[in-house]
Amino acid sequence: MRFHTLVEAPEPMRGLEVPPEVVAALGGGARPPVTITVNGHSWKSRVAILRGRHLLGLGNANRQAAGVAIGDEVEVELELDTEPRVVVEPEDFARALDADPLARAAYDDLAHSHKRAHVRAVESAKKPETRRRRIEKAITTLRG
Repeated sequence: MRFHTLVEAPEPMRGLEVPPEVVAALGGGARPPVTITVNGHSWKSRVAILRGRHLLGLGNANRQAAGVAIGDEVEVELELDTEPRVVVEPEDFARALDADPLARAAYDDLAHSHKRAHVRAVESAKKPETRRRRIEKAITTLRG
């Protein structure tokens, strides 16, 4: 689906408003996962609802990559994203999860964003001992 909208200032959030009829036509519910394309640059996100409006978040990296600025009118191509969201676990984290069936089951039941948060915590560690601690903490948290 294509529509035109303005790149909004970050009050309350920088983004692109999606007409309600576009969201309805996608058929993915009120907050569907989508692939957004602006000026040939594509990224995946989810439609947000804020103050009764449907919005697509537009962070600095995607705004710059699409070559748009606040106040610009843009053509947006929006597609329902039916691809399964996949988070690639680092090898050491995957081994720790596989060694603990309870933690593995809990991890596998997490939403994509929560899986991604665990992986980012592990991958952002600068020292091996920090990485080990973060893996241990994740396993403990997942066990409940």
